[in-house]
Amino acid sequence: MDECVTCGGELSVPTGTEINEIITCDDCGSELEVVSMEPLTLHLAPEEEEDWGE
Repeated sequence: MDECVTCGGELSVPTGTEINEIITCDDCGSELEVVSMEPLTLHLAPEEEEDWGE
């Protein structure tokens, strides 16, 4: 089990997860981005911004 970087809750990372994939914490709903697999490193996923048609 891994730990959510926002709330510290237990996180289950599914088998086959790849770098840059987004995982949602079941406890707090935070979206976390996988930035490394060995060791597993998670960061808060960047917020999507509107591109205003660009």
